Order: sequence, then C-alpha cells, then structure tokens
Amino acid sequence: MTKLKIRIGALPLVALCLLVLGGAAALAQRQFRSATVAGARPEVKVTLSGAIERDQKLLPIEKAETVNPGETLDWIITSENDGNASAHDYKAVGQIPRGTVLVAGSTTADGSASVVYSIDNGKSFSSQPMIEEKQPDGSTKQVPAPVSMYTQLRYEWSDPLASGGRLQASYKVRVK
Repeated sequence: MTKLKIRIGALPLVALCLLVLGGAAALAQRQFRSATVAGARPEVKVTLSGAIERDQKLLPIEKAETVNPGETLDWIITSENDGNASAHDYKAVGQIPRGTVLVAGSTTADGSASVVYSIDNGKSFSSQPMIEEKQPDGSTKQVPAPVSMYTQLRYEWSDPLASGGRLQASYKVRVK
C-alpha cells in the first residue's frame, strides 16, 4: 500500500481515502442465492479510486499534497466478479467522510442500480431520509433530511453481477 503524506485541514487525506475505501470494500454487500452448480460461487473484488477537481482538471488523490475547503473529491467504486457464478442482490456502500458533504445529484452507476442514503452511519437507508422538524405550534413533522446530514450511500443493483462482470458507481463530495 502506498503511503500518502497528504493533509485535508487537520486530517490526513490518506485517512479520508481509507475511510471511504473501508466503506466501499468492507461494507460492499453481497447476498448470494444458492448456486445451482456445486462449487459455483461469486467472488467480488471492490476497489476505490479518487480524484480532486482542481484548476478544471482531475488530479489523482495520490498526486495531491493538500485538499482545500470547497474542493470536490470524485470517488469511483469498481466491483468485479472474478468468481464462477453471478452475485445476486449485489450492493456497494460508499462513505461520506466527516468534513465533507455529498454533492447532490452527483451519484451515477452502471446498469440497473438505485441509490439509497443513510443519516445514521449505515444503520438504515432510504431513497429520501427523513427527520423530525419542530413546528412553530410545538408539533413535529417529518421533512427530508438535508444532504449535509448524509453519512453513507448504498448502490443496489437489481440485475445480478455476472461472472466476469464489472460495475462502476461514482459520487462526489465537497470539502467543508
């Protein structure tokens, strides 16, 4: 593993990368239906790449020395099935690290993916997370959570990730 000496405010950018990669790889979820062929099994490998939008160009994370407030980080989660069976109900999770906020409308994915979001560090996900808001009369009502509260996002594919198949999903975060 390459050691990066990059700083984002008071936090090393390498910690930010590891946090996002941890979310993408460790939290990538694969639910497998029983294979019809004995020994057939999907084997999904997840990688994360990132770039910083700077001077109207994309600078790979590895080449950046610092990340400044207001800059945008582009993350790409790549999932490849090197196994000999399809991965059904495949999901991949991306982190929105502390000190950053998801750029609304920046999520994209290959295939038949939908995106859901969490505001509670992955305990629950929803296409539109809701929070309670106190009203002037003292009552509360459910309102959409602001994007600034999002902590994770999850891509969920309805089509299986075929053996030998590859999927990409991406999103952007802005440094606060």
